[in-house]
Amino acid sequence: MPAPGSRDAATRRPIYIGSEIYRHSSYGPKHPLAVPRVSVCTDLCQALGWLPDAAWREAPMASDAELARFHTPDYIAALRRVEATRHPNETDRSRHRLGVEGNPIYPEMFRRPATSAGGVLLAARLTAAGGIAHCPGGGTHHGRPDRAAGFCFLNDPVLGLLAWRDQGLARLVYLDIDAHHGDGVQDAFHDDPDVLTISLHEAGRWPHTGAATDRAGGAARNFPLPAGCNDTEFRTLIETAVLPLIRAHQPEAILLQAGADALEEDPLARLSLSNNAHCAVVAALRPLAPRLVVLGGGGYNPWSVGRCWAAIWATLNDLPIPPTLPPAAEAVLRSLHFDRAAGRNPPAHWFTTLRDPPREGPVRDAIPRLAADALKESPSA
Repeated sequence: MPAPGSRDAATRRPIYIGSEIYRHSSYGPKHPLAVPRVSVCTDLCQALGWLPDAAWREAPMASDAELARFHTPDYIAALRRVEATRHPNETDRSRHRLGVEGNPIYPEMFRRPATSAGGVLLAARLTAAGGIAHCPGGGTHHGRPDRAAGFCFLNDPVLGLLAWRDQGLARLVYLDIDAHHGDGVQDAFHDDPDVLTISLHEAGRWPHTGAATDRAGGAARNFPLPAGCNDTEFRTLIETAVLPLIRAHQPEAILLQAGADALEEDPLARLSLSNNAHCAVVAALRPLAPRLVVLGGGGYNPWSVGRCWAAIWATLNDLPIPPTLPPAAEAVLRSLHFDRAAGRNPPAHWFTTLRDPPREGPVRDAIPRLAADALKESPSA
């Protein structure tokens, strides 16, 4: 592992952090996270020649001590025990929410999230002296100190931000563009004015938090997006509100949770973005801080998620995205199966391209109101 200040950090060459655990692990056949996602992104990047050995890092499993920086020892022990036995007791269910509310008992229920956390912690270490890392296995933003929530058993974004804080970094930005509000991260830094948390999410969607008026302890901004939010509306908010907020905060590091469930094809949300919106956010963030880590997050259509996160990796590396995929990359996409309705007759571009067609549209009145409300108070004031 390169030490802080090594050639990787000094040259700011982006690092891709992955693991084979995602290829061989599933939440269960009927769960939304039964679909392959990180492995699709990795395979696409390899098929396109975008993952040289120098760019790849294997995500380690986080240790119990590392997880205890945010999670309680009792909860960590419960995760380990229930993974081993597959039999949660009443406390595991009622207190730790294991085996209930979409948080299933499955063979890797500790090892998989601990690997996601380890990958994000590795990203924080590799960017200690500056740099960029992409960790698509991260982004489990709903996890709580002592319980699972919203498919998230651990909260790797919080652990990554705390790792930067432990390195001596003070001013941090957490930007979340998942369709679901980044509640676990916002609440973790509720009383920390130096961590600006910004979430753009679908209004009225679970967990039903993140109202436009919700400032948490002060350094939080929320943008509940109307259903059908298009690329034009999203870009308007990014350019007129989100980027000015970030510039005013003058962060030393930015953590982006780039959940892909805000894309139009996602089965669990009702936003209408193309993956061009995600790539544009990544490109806009790069010059705003010396450290940038991009995580995955939500996303429940294997074609849209894999293509989006691979396009993000291209954006981080200034790699041209071919208008038509070469045969090896197309083969990755043609090998996928998706039991939901959208998977029964997938459109041709899900196989042949990475970039979605732009989804521009009118800017509804709610969008400039959200921008104006967010700028009424500066989190840096």
